[in-house]
Amino acid sequence: MTDQLLALDSLQGVASGHFTFSERVGYLKKYGTHSQSFSTLQPGMQFFDLPDIGYVAYMRKWGGTFVLSDPVCAPEHFPVILEHFHRRFPNASYIQVSRPVVDFLHLRFGLYGTQFGSESRIDLKRWNLTGKKKQILRTALNQAEKKGIVVKERFSDDHTREISEAWIRTRKCKSNEIRFLIRPMEMDYRENERHFYAYENGKAVGFIYFDPIYRNNEIISYVPNISRANADFRQGIFYTLMAHAMAVFKAEGVPYLDLGLIPLSLASQTEAQESRLLKRLLHLVYEKGNFLYNFKGLEFTKSRFRGETVKTYCCHRRAIPALEFLAMFKLTRLL
Repeated sequence: MTDQLLALDSLQGVASGHFTFSERVGYLKKYGTHSQSFSTLQPGMQFFDLPDIGYVAYMRKWGGTFVLSDPVCAPEHFPVILEHFHRRFPNASYIQVSRPVVDFLHLRFGLYGTQFGSESRIDLKRWNLTGKKKQILRTALNQAEKKGIVVKERFSDDHTREISEAWIRTRKCKSNEIRFLIRPMEMDYRENERHFYAYENGKAVGFIYFDPIYRNNEIISYVPNISRANADFRQGIFYTLMAHAMAVFKAEGVPYLDLGLIPLSLASQTEAQESRLLKRLLHLVYEKGNFLYNFKGLEFTKSRFRGETVKTYCCHRRAIPALEFLAMFKLTRLL
């Protein structure tokens, strides 16, 4: 056990539930296959632990309970841990969960399972920069080369807070960093994070923090959960950083690169377990709600990488969970 885990155990172990922090990390490394599994260890999370099975991570706001991602356990144990969790929190909402979770909660408890967005995964063995759809990536790399941009991997912070604060001032939501759906930049637990910085004339002008995704104690992918760029480099730095990091991961033999949540990137067809009313509302927010968040811009950016896209869902008890969504937006600091 590392010194970091021992220190975190002493601070968080008993208060977090049945598991010590290091035990929870053990479950993460064995079963943390979801793109947000690492984010379940962000500050402020509460945990529902089931010995010998795994854990569910959640936050509470205004009396509501909000689960982030699939349970961190073996997929065949989703039913047993969700059964126990539902008994304790029968009105919980589940955010960014996969189809197996949706199917169980819908068939067993009658919850709606409405598409919340999409996720994208890239097979690094087949990854390259060729093709018409990747022209914007090649253009960004050429522009960065002309400007003398150099990308390096570093773990120590390098103008991180300065870049981040300048970046936040250019965003739709300027008051705070988003949390829950996007884990905060500063984490107590940071094992196997990867940090890539872009430099111009020796000064950092942008960075991406990648979080590990695990299966059976091996890293099978990374996901870029934190990305920032100097306000003077709004276009291109992300693509340049991503292309460099992907080349590094590919050379290391990492199988995949996940792009994480593409919020409100929705299929037009409504599935049987979805709330038609909520689906229509989410489509409307995507079209009209860019003052809240740059939904369309994020979808365009991630689509340039041409990954394999899958749906991700939210599970909820009411057809229009208005209060729950308002509480979640306050929880995430979007409002």
